[in-house]
Amino acid sequence: MKSSEQPGTPGDRTSPSALPSPDSALRTPHSAVDAPGALPGRGCPVCGAAEGPGWLQKADLRLARCARCSMVYAAPVPAAFASGRYYEQVGTEYYLSAAKLEGDYAPERFERELRLFRKHCRRGRVLDVGCSSGAFLFHLKGRFPGDYEVFGTDVSGAPLDYAESRGIPVVRGDFPGQDFGGRQFEAVSFWAVLEHLAEPRSFLERAWPALKPDGVCFVLVPNLRSLAMRLLGARWRYVYPQHLNYFTQATLRRLVEERFFVVETRFMHFNPVVIWQDWRRRGAEVSNVERAALLKRTSAWKQNRWLKPLKGLYRLAELALGTFGLADNVAMVLRKKPGGTANLLTE
Repeated sequence: MKSSEQPGTPGDRTSPSALPSPDSALRTPHSAVDAPGALPGRGCPVCGAAEGPGWLQKADLRLARCARCSMVYAAPVPAAFASGRYYEQVGTEYYLSAAKLEGDYAPERFERELRLFRKHCRRGRVLDVGCSSGAFLFHLKGRFPGDYEVFGTDVSGAPLDYAESRGIPVVRGDFPGQDFGGRQFEAVSFWAVLEHLAEPRSFLERAWPALKPDGVCFVLVPNLRSLAMRLLGARWRYVYPQHLNYFTQATLRRLVEERFFVVETRFMHFNPVVIWQDWRRRGAEVSNVERAALLKRTSAWKQNRWLKPLKGLYRLAELALGTFGLADNVAMVLRKKPGGTANLLTE
């Protein structure tokens, strides 16, 4: 797995034919949020163009595709998702469920993210945005004691309470409006966060001054060009109302390049169980309970020594998919570009 341009990976230009073809006729029931209202007329979150034509319809979820930059995104967006209210009201039950916590705090969780993080940030002050229950920071501190001063931030109060109970200092509230008292960080991470945001650019704009000069930002999002999406289309469980943005390598790069240099791009994670289940279910809704249960089972399988031979085959499959840009997620390591007055925000 290599840096920004990987062998066999589709290039930075996104043409209409390059994206997987959605099953636009698929309609399945789901219960997104009970709160009424939606944000109408959402423009492209990457380039700012007016709302693009419809690209996929899955029950009440409508995805548009930008005619200018090919970004795929939800439009309209339910108000509860745009404001973050969902994660405070409904999502908390999922993030604090026993199965989810057990999966997130299992030793094997975040192993790929930790390797990538350690490669580019050896020590210093770290802020994890959208930290939920604090599991990534917990593993980072435990794996490399004394090397990092960690902080987590999120909009969900109860998961932050849990993070504090595990020794993770937290900053509460919406990240773009937060004031860190002049503190800056060696690293800011967004693990599976930007796909949930109505305005992802505003989060990156806030991360830029929060980073020290030459600071590093880590971003991971689902990969719209993954094998799972190509095989399943709208049946894939990660096409669902909580995900407002559907990135490719090219559209993610376009979003970040104004403020950051792209240091490395990796394609990671692959779950054949998800493909099998979603194919059989034909796009039926996957509840949060089922998602948490699968995470718990996956973590248990990784710890099972009898499955060690299968782990080797799995790693080879993931490596092959990653080489061709077909793994489930795309991760980018970004370095802060110089300029502006934000670098004057010293300790």
